[in-house]
Amino acid sequence: MENINVEIKKKESVEIDEQKWVYDSSVDYKGRVPLRASTGGWKASFLIIAIEFSERLSYFGIATSLIIYLTKVMHQDLKTAAKSVNYWTGVTTLMPLLGGFVADAYLGRFYTVLASTTVYLLGLLLLTMSSVVPSLKPCGSDLCQEPRKVHVVIFFFAIYLISIGTGGHKPSLESFGADQFDDDHPQEKRKKMSFFNWWSFGLCSGVLLGVTLIVYVQDHVSWAVADVILTLVMASSLVIFCAGRRYYRYRKITESPLTTMLQVLVAATRKRHLQHPSSPAYLHETQKSETNRRILCHTKRLKFLDKAAIFDDSQDSIEQKQNPWRLASVTKVEELKLLINMIPIWLTTLPFGICIAQSSTFFIKQGATLNRKITHDLEIPPASMYGLGAIGMILTVTIYDKILVPLLRRATGNERGISILQRIGIGMIFSIATMIVAALVERKRLKIVEKSLFEGSMSMSVFWLAPQFLIVGIGDGFALVGLQEYFYDQVPDTMRSLGIAFYLSVIGAANFISSILITIVDNITENSGKSWFGKDLNSSRLDYFYFLLATITAVNLCIYVFVARSYSYKNVQSRRTADVGNC
Repeated sequence: MENINVEIKKKESVEIDEQKWVYDSSVDYKGRVPLRASTGGWKASFLIIAIEFSERLSYFGIATSLIIYLTKVMHQDLKTAAKSVNYWTGVTTLMPLLGGFVADAYLGRFYTVLASTTVYLLGLLLLTMSSVVPSLKPCGSDLCQEPRKVHVVIFFFAIYLISIGTGGHKPSLESFGADQFDDDHPQEKRKKMSFFNWWSFGLCSGVLLGVTLIVYVQDHVSWAVADVILTLVMASSLVIFCAGRRYYRYRKITESPLTTMLQVLVAATRKRHLQHPSSPAYLHETQKSETNRRILCHTKRLKFLDKAAIFDDSQDSIEQKQNPWRLASVTKVEELKLLINMIPIWLTTLPFGICIAQSSTFFIKQGATLNRKITHDLEIPPASMYGLGAIGMILTVTIYDKILVPLLRRATGNERGISILQRIGIGMIFSIATMIVAALVERKRLKIVEKSLFEGSMSMSVFWLAPQFLIVGIGDGFALVGLQEYFYDQVPDTMRSLGIAFYLSVIGAANFISSILITIVDNITENSGKSWFGKDLNSSRLDYFYFLLATITAVNLCIYVFVARSYSYKNVQSRRTADVGNC
């Protein structure tokens, strides 16, 4: 009886200690175990969301107006401008793969954000100079038909410098924000599930302001004034981010996550001739105190990789333990399995990204051909229509987090309400609806142009585009937020910056594929009679292209459902479990 009381007191002591301190391998700004009450949580994450708000304000203030700038100021034709936007967007959303690797393996997330934001600011400064300094402006007068070469060089150098800055900023900042919550603490774990919704809320608020206020300034005041505003806002947010340094929780860098993956492959290949043990208990595992990662439970998938965790009786056991290229832990093996199993999900979400790519190119250009006047003196900039997408996403994540999740928790028994992959699948359904609606609206616009060649589609209100932008936003509220949570949650703990980069790479790769698809469709349709992509919208058939995308996405959705149903989520061993093999 006395022993039982001692064990109960010991357990209570451990629980009290875990309530006071954070034991998830993170440290405070002085390298100590973080105090739960004064670090992390919403206080720290809201400071991080603030800089994301500023970055999205800047990015979408540039991105949504880029096709207008390229066609009106640089006088590129529609097809060339759309490709230029897709290439830039593609680079911007693929660069995080490099930035995420640097953050996870070398600099850490906090310092990667500092460095990348500095590069981002330099890009904004050059962009401002290209529109303010007389010798760097597009041309000497408003009537010129070709911009100065020096302006073209400085302009593209500036926006690609912003791409590089985004490459380190996006994956590091979002994963750094999620790091402020302890996965092993029940209350904080639930808060982390809401974090991605409120992260998207802050993100969309920045998008909304960027495509309304900033775009209005670009359209009615000047590009130069808008660039100055963006530069000042980004500089201010960096100061706020640095001011919260003492409240953050930081992850220690122990090793390159990609090196670990390679070590597992090498060890498994070396021992490919060995027999699988009769029980997973015979596989090598380390205690959590010996590593900077949570212990993962063994799974039966991809069994050939398990050989990396088998002791080779022909080799010295001590030497094997000291050589990670000869012996890997079960957790390291399972981390590689996680990445391999994510590849089909990544591939089947690409068509969704292709649909999103149209909202910042052809959708915006459509708006420029429609009647945008609200009153006699007030006219909506074409890029401001993107704000409806942001509104749709804000409403969706708010309703989902505050109303749908509590209801679904009671109905399904799932702590998230529905699984992450189910949420992504629902977003894909909305992307199909977006393309169908966009095709029908474009078909109506072309019929109006046929009836009135002189007036064109100016008799058609720009608010005909509202449904497709709103549906895009609703779809993003499901799929994009789901992708963020999926790639952060399911990657190994040491690769969470890269995890966010994988999510962004879906959009980046999709933009490149969109450009390739435009080229292929253009060549095929031009050879068969008339290209779907003419010099302007009135000589194009974007409605056919939208229907094509809807068909591709619908077929892909069937494949995605099959892949998602067979997917196994990460299974982490409880912190309180003494036996590492007990899951």
